[in-house]
Amino acid sequence: MQPDPRLNIHRSLWLDLTCELHRRTEGRHESGAFLLGHKSQDGRRVSALVYYDELDAEAYSSGVCILPCRCVWPTWQRLRDLGLVVVADAHVHGLDAGQSRADRESPMVARAGHLAIILPLWRGHQSSVAAVGLYEYLGDHQWRAHDACQHGGVLNIQDDK
Repeated sequence: MQPDPRLNIHRSLWLDLTCELHRRTEGRHESGAFLLGHKSQDGRRVSALVYYDELDAEAYSSGVCILPCRCVWPTWQRLRDLGLVVVADAHVHGLDAGQSRADRESPMVARAGHLAIILPLWRGHQSSVAAVGLYEYLGDHQWRAHDACQHGGVLNIQDDK
């Protein structure tokens, strides 16, 4: 049984993610991150972020997000040691939040149930959750689009405590 696809993230971490991804685009290329935390039958809770260029300095050199396996496997081991898992990934697209062909054919985590978030490149880094693309990988290069809106949707941005 797959965990509930809901993604729970505190507002401050969401703002850190969106602002930092947009800063890292440098106005020229995509940028991305893995969202780390825990999965349960009640959803996923994000507790940390790791940006692709922290794993590989060349992650954006082609203009799109690419991570070679040599960079990912040591990260997975570190996560296991910390008791965390990748609960989702996020990256910035230049115009909108739709999946590209490359996104559909090459998921960052090719495991059924994985969530991919696509953020459009917003002016001034102000984000509307309704503009976010949220996609669940079903396996065999099949995806399900989810409503990212906070109320009744999959993305749940929570007030900090």
